[in-house]
Amino acid sequence: MKVWELGEQKGVGSLRMADRPDPKPGPGQAVVAMKAASLNRRDVGVTQATYGGAKPATRIPLSDGAGDVIAVGDGVTNVKVGDRVTATHFTPWQDGAFDPAFFASDLGITVDGWLTEKALVPAGCLIPIPAPLTYADAAALPVAAVTAWAVIVEFGCIKSGDTVLTLGTGGVSSFALQIAKMNGARAAITSSSDDKLKKCRELGADIAVNYKSRPDWDKAVREQNGGRGVDIVVETAGFATLGQSLASCAPNARVGMIGALAGRPEGQPAMFPLVGQNLTLKGITSGSRRMFGDLMRAMVATNTRPIVDKTFSFADAPKAYQHMVDSEFLGKILITT
Repeated sequence: MKVWELGEQKGVGSLRMADRPDPKPGPGQAVVAMKAASLNRRDVGVTQATYGGAKPATRIPLSDGAGDVIAVGDGVTNVKVGDRVTATHFTPWQDGAFDPAFFASDLGITVDGWLTEKALVPAGCLIPIPAPLTYADAAALPVAAVTAWAVIVEFGCIKSGDTVLTLGTGGVSSFALQIAKMNGARAAITSSSDDKLKKCRELGADIAVNYKSRPDWDKAVREQNGGRGVDIVVETAGFATLGQSLASCAPNARVGMIGALAGRPEGQPAMFPLVGQNLTLKGITSGSRRMFGDLMRAMVATNTRPIVDKTFSFADAPKAYQHMVDSEFLGKILITT
């Protein structure tokens, strides 16, 4: 079978295609013929050895994928040959609280992932794909969508009429917009591109702010929200924007910090609103298999589909990575076989 490997991890150019024997499942394992996979920001960092350090050169990347079960090992009862499936990227996390030990079993990072014609995975992490979701729909979900769900639904306890703020227009943010609308809430989003903001409004965003033309974007969000702060923040950028995210909040708001895309801050974020507005700030590291199942059921019930920016062939996988590096995308970038 054909696989993509990380290689020397000096950038996207280090990705290399290789031949391997077809995998055979051991006890508790399954082999899945990959039909679609998707990229996350961290996948670019992995090619540069900047996400958790260098990985083995033979590591198969990508945490998000979907396909058909083509073989199962002894003791597997939750899936069978022929099932359409996707998987949680933290393979042991079935339900309950997060455990840092899950990082040792992170598809595409600490163990081989989805950028292969046939993926060997623990069967327990697999989830049947409900109709009418496609392979591409399911492959877009495991990291970004489940993380957004964990912030907005599990931690944020969203209710109809809330306002959800998300920063940027990447995978997590596009899903945050959709999950907010699925739950009868208002959605606020920021970007440096007016074209992307126009598209976000077409996709349902109630508030869209260009943070380049409005460096005081926290005030701009409030202005467009009738002077009121937001109830839930999906903080994708990190400490560099945290002060303004807190300043944008209504009393008792919930702020879920999931990343640090904006890099290191120039100074310390203004934290007073955390106390003065009785806010809750929590780090969020993806979600469980149970959360993933809840998300897919909600998507089916509301006829929601992922926002897909562009799809590449398996042979053109490096071009998909480069498209993410170029940052001219909105939503998810897919690779299909």
